[in-house]
This record gives sequence, C-alpha cells and structure tokens, in this order.
Amino acid sequence: MKSQAPAKTNATRLLDSLGIAYEMRAYEVDPNDLTAISVARKINLPPEQVFKTLLAQTNTGDHVFAVIPGDAELDLKKLAHAAGAKKAELASLKEVEPLTGYIRGGVTVMAARKPFPAFADETIELHDIISISAGQRGLQLILTPADYLRATSATLADLTKALTNAGAQPPA
Repeated sequence: MKSQAPAKTNATRLLDSLGIAYEMRAYEVDPNDLTAISVARKINLPPEQVFKTLLAQTNTGDHVFAVIPGDAELDLKKLAHAAGAKKAELASLKEVEPLTGYIRGGVTVMAARKPFPAFADETIELHDIISISAGQRGLQLILTPADYLRATSATLADLTKALTNAGAQPPA
C-alpha cells in the first residue's frame, strides 16, 4: 500500500515500526485555507473520511487530542465527558507547536512531542480507510481506522456536535 512518497515523517516512522501499512498523499498547501474540507478535495476523499486532530485542555490542566471528521465540529462538552473532566477548551494556537511538535494544519497524534491521551470520534469506524495528517502540512496518511486506533491508542467517543438543519426535509 506504500507508494513512492516524500521524506519520512515521525508519524510514518511510528507506523513503520508497528508494521502498519499506509499510503502517503501529498497536496498543495494554501496557508489561507488549512481546512480539512479543502484537504479532502485535494486528496480526493470525502470530508467525513479526512480526520482533523485538535488539541484541547481540560479544566484539570490536562491536554488531550480530539480526532474528528473534517466536516464536523468538536463538541467540547462531549470531549470533556470522554476525558473525565468537567470542561474542555481548545488549546491556543501558540501552545500547539511547543506541546505537540506540529504546526497548525499538520497536527497528528502519532509521534507527538508529548503522548497526550487521544479521543477519536466513533464515526471513524464507519470507513474502510481514513486520512490523517502525516505531521506536516501538505502530506496526509491514508490507513484503516483499526490501524490508526492501534497506532494512537485512541479511545472512541461521541465527540461532534449534532448537525442542525432546521427546516430541512428528511430524505424521501
């Protein structure tokens, strides 16, 4: 499943050490649009299969990773509950790189500077393959959800806000 690809990242070295198969997909980075939806379009996958990694801090001062679909919004109350805390808030951008070793648009749980607990949205298991950052902007890893969960020791949880389509018609 590996392809001729750019240089190894810490995340790919971790996957290699675990014997986990993956594909690397490079894409052109637009510093003004680092959204997972934009990345999904560039690597030709549906946004719900491109998972973004967010760093949050609980009211107890602990940091945790939240891994959610690219087209979803993190529910901080649900993340706090999953992490056994009362509250959680997103870490500030200036904290992300010192704590994880990764810059915005390139954050991944794998081989982060500090091994914070990771929580993956339960929808991750609905897909045959998912995409996550390889640890640098412009590079995604494609792998199976089971392999991702094994590599990250992530805990499954409901982490996203319900989509509110007020007045939307149910499918016929």
